[in-house]
Amino acid sequence: MNEYFIHQKAIVDTKKIGCDTRIWPFTHILEGATIGTNCNICEHVFIENNVTVGNDVTIKNGVYIWDGIFIEDNVFIGPCVTFINDVHPRSKVYPIEFEKTIIKKGASLGANSTIMGGLTIGEYATIGAGSVVLRNVNSYEIIAGNPGNLIGYNCSCSKRLNIDKDNYAKCECGLKYKLESNKLSLIL
Repeated sequence: MNEYFIHQKAIVDTKKIGCDTRIWPFTHILEGATIGTNCNICEHVFIENNVTVGNDVTIKNGVYIWDGIFIEDNVFIGPCVTFINDVHPRSKVYPIEFEKTIIKKGASLGANSTIMGGLTIGEYATIGAGSVVLRNVNSYEIIAGNPGNLIGYNCSCSKRLNIDKDNYAKCECGLKYKLESNKLSLIL
């Protein structure tokens, strides 16, 4: 008996699926992919071979995850997010290695956003709906627009942070942060 759920209208070639993961209809996951525990992979998702999906990840409808995309734990991928794994594509001309893109723990990618290949999206970063991300995104940054620009910072709990004149921020959840050299860090 499987410890995960695969809808009868999904095609799942991989055996590397964690417990309590749910895979919904019209999804196709290739043999080399690794899927973590307690994931929710919605309808019309395609996942290639050289892909790792961490634990507690949500992938909404209409997302295609190509070779070279690595998703850490607790990531939210909104509907129709687009990943690019070849920045100079040509028909029938394949790179030796596809671009490696890393989506770090707790990041949230808004609906219809586009993530260029070879980037890292930092921990708990938020990408606004429809944004086009052309550069690495630091932890806790909020990026929006085309091209994507920094519009602020959020806490790991997702609430927007206000940076004071001394470059500190305290969230209503109790966590504290400091902004140094344009990077926000959690104060332990």
